[in-house]
Amino acid sequence: MNATSAGELLGAGGPFVRRLPGFKPRAVQIQMAEAVEQTLAERGALVVEAGTGTGKTYAYLVPALRSGLRVVVSTGTKNLQDQLFFRDLPQVREILGAPARVSLLKGRSNYLCLYRLHKAQRDARLATRAGPLEAVAEWSRRTEHGELAELGPAAADHPLLPFITSTADNCLGSRCPDFAACHVIKARRAAAAADLVVVNHHLLLADFRLKEEGYGVLPGADAVIVDEAHQLPELAVQFFGERLSTRQLADLARDAAAELAEFRDMPQARAAVQALADAAAELEPPLAQVSGRLPYAEFRARDGIAELLRAVREALAQCAHELGRHAERSAGLANTAARAEELAAVLTRLSAEDGEDQTQVRWVEAQGRGGALLSAPVEAAEGFRRLRAAHPGAWIFTSATLAAGEDFSHFCRALGLDEVRRLKLDSPYDYARQARLYLPAELPDPNAPEYPEAVAAVLLPLLAASRGGAFVLCTSHRALGRIAARLRALPLPLLVQGEDDKARLVERFTRAGDAVLVGTASFWEGVDVKGPALRLVAIDRLPFGQQNDPVLEARLAAVRARGGNPFFELQLPRAITLLRQGIGRLLRDESDRGLVVVCDPRLRSKSYGRRVLASLPPLPILAEPGAALEWLAELGAAA
Repeated sequence: MNATSAGELLGAGGPFVRRLPGFKPRAVQIQMAEAVEQTLAERGALVVEAGTGTGKTYAYLVPALRSGLRVVVSTGTKNLQDQLFFRDLPQVREILGAPARVSLLKGRSNYLCLYRLHKAQRDARLATRAGPLEAVAEWSRRTEHGELAELGPAAADHPLLPFITSTADNCLGSRCPDFAACHVIKARRAAAAADLVVVNHHLLLADFRLKEEGYGVLPGADAVIVDEAHQLPELAVQFFGERLSTRQLADLARDAAAELAEFRDMPQARAAVQALADAAAELEPPLAQVSGRLPYAEFRARDGIAELLRAVREALAQCAHELGRHAERSAGLANTAARAEELAAVLTRLSAEDGEDQTQVRWVEAQGRGGALLSAPVEAAEGFRRLRAAHPGAWIFTSATLAAGEDFSHFCRALGLDEVRRLKLDSPYDYARQARLYLPAELPDPNAPEYPEAVAAVLLPLLAASRGGAFVLCTSHRALGRIAARLRALPLPLLVQGEDDKARLVERFTRAGDAVLVGTASFWEGVDVKGPALRLVAIDRLPFGQQNDPVLEARLAAVRARGGNPFFELQLPRAITLLRQGIGRLLRDESDRGLVVVCDPRLRSKSYGRRVLASLPPLPILAEPGAALEWLAELGAAA
């Protein structure tokens, strides 16, 4: 370890001040860097909330690169992965002169599958797409890494994606004739040899499966740093559960048909595959019509559903039998036979009619053209404890929103983090100068039928005064539709979630400068609009979650069963965390200024409202509409 500490490197006399234009030492960043450095040295565990503007990325990268340890850094999304790997990491490495080998690892759907590309080129059903296929094939001969992002911004929506990428289900592994040239395997080997690997949370949690394939990123790691860690409890619940979707069934039928196309002597297998495709198609409409999450028992009780599920089960069993009879003829046939057998087993577990396991919750939800059957543990703590126990190095969890006030117990309990150091670092932003919080009075109860229209009525004069530049964040799609309908009266560009891709909506919003963007959950976090394009953030109500959500209901029941108070242990801390994420959209830079509007009257009328307000950034509170309009006028004058 070098004599100079990570904190000193980020301080007034360090190289970042000298070499990085605009860099300013921040006491909270230095404090976090020193805490991370100590945790890495001790192979301990740290949970650190670092408010917006702390500079937490540098605060963990500097000690990580200097530690001499093999470190895995996990982020929330692919966009954050790219930002970290292509912008932040090169800057820190250059300033430190760090020789560490670094690697970026994404999920397999981000890489070209050579085997599936070659099969697609021979597939008569894709004859009408010969031109795009040849363009991909030509690129495949030039690419070094095979990452589909190289094809440009349209890669994420490329119509050939299902035919040129692999999944955990259809990958042939070492039996693949293109295994030696596989881009996924090359990326995993590079990650295994690196000193610092950047992954996302889905890959981090899927590491048990990767390890079984021989290319996990956690084995051999001395430390794991989880950025945007507030997302981890919900993702962990999903990972430790099971799912079966109509998309998986359709993909299996399509892949099996493609394998059978190379043989002409298996009519029974072809019939079985067609029966599966038909059964999956029959199941799609009733699943697509499900609103939100529906308890599995309620779904199964609907007319005809039990018969549809039985038809899928029988079709899977027949596919497994017929394809398995010919498995020795090709690796592809062996793979599809194994997939049919595994999906049949998953469906049997998900559709079991015996009594509900109180530690598990089962539900269905719409996805794409159809939907999925899912199960998950009510709590992920035990599963995550096992994950950490299998990799006992240093673990660091950080985000701008992990605590409710000073209390980290909600986050730590969800992941079974019993003995960890906890550190809360406030944002360095000058909230008294930069922003105000307006709490409108005289709104009806949020559960009243007319509430969305009342919210819109409050917002209309504010949005007119701000001349747009606003996010309107809603807690449900129903509220979004009703509020957006009223806001169309404004002579301003109105952008509504669902009318375009999320990234394009944000780009259009930023470019316009006077737009109003109305969105739900996906816009409450991970959206970074700096500067005057965003000057008002409005939130319709406290985000307590959707009523009748079977997953939430099961968690509430588990808290009651152990004698706890589900509202104060689970619902309120969760709502506070989400609310803080939404409010955090406003100030993304020390020069940003604006107004936050939270329309929920319970902040004033309920006793827990004081706890919510005490957990928010120290924004001066406005209670009168005139004061809010005056603040907006001041912002306009300063622009």
